Amino acid sequence: MLVISATDEWRAAHPGATLGFLELSGVDNTLPSPVLDERKRQVEARLRARYQGYTRQAFLSLPVMSAYEGYYRRFDKTYHVLLQLESLVLKEKNLPNVSCLVDANFMAEVETLVLTAGHDVTRLHEPVLMDVSRAGDQIIQMGGTSKAIRPGDMIMRDAQGISCSILYGQDNRSPISAHTSRVLYVAYAPPGVPFDSMETQLNTIADNIRLFSPAYVVERQQ
Repeated sequence: MLVISATDEWRAAHPGATLGFLELSGVDNTLPSPVLDERKRQVEARLRARYQGYTRQAFLSLPVMSAYEGYYRRFDKTYHVLLQLESLVLKEKNLPNVSCLVDANFMAEVETLVLTAGHDVTRLHEPVLMDVSRAGDQIIQMGGTSKAIRPGDMIMRDAQGISCSILYGQDNRSPISAHTSRVLYVAYAPPGVPFDSMETQLNTIADNIRLFSPAYVVERQQ
């Protein structure tokens, strides 16, 4: 199990924020899963029925969405899960096919609205710190581009640099790949996101993974 801790700076900068961790070993991400794809169609149908007739303002009135939108607005950004939900519900686009471990998280995200990143544990280097970004911080994004991070963002650092930022996403060192067998999901919640939404997010990811890799071992869920 990875050693993960939160810095005093993170606690001071984001009072009332919550972090959720789900670390699994023994997962198989090598093959597509028709059963997972079937659940995707169920999720799509359920969300389109739940949010039929919704406008952007209606989405923003949802408590969890409102909490994230308030966080993003501080940085003049729009919460990307809002855009994804609008695409799925209003434009009737389907959930993407990336890999089973990635898709299991994304399916849960659009249902709970809780922002969650997924990492290959073997590509992270201890100590892993939940921290706050500072002037001069940069992340190498998944596309390979170096991006300056604005101070004050919630981030995750490991011994080799920033692994994830709420505003700018994940780095190019630690994302889930087809060869990932140990995975860490990190849920980031600003103040206002109910605790039970965090629990539901982690449990939903685990339930989705059980469809295609039932023999996994839970190393951490907190």
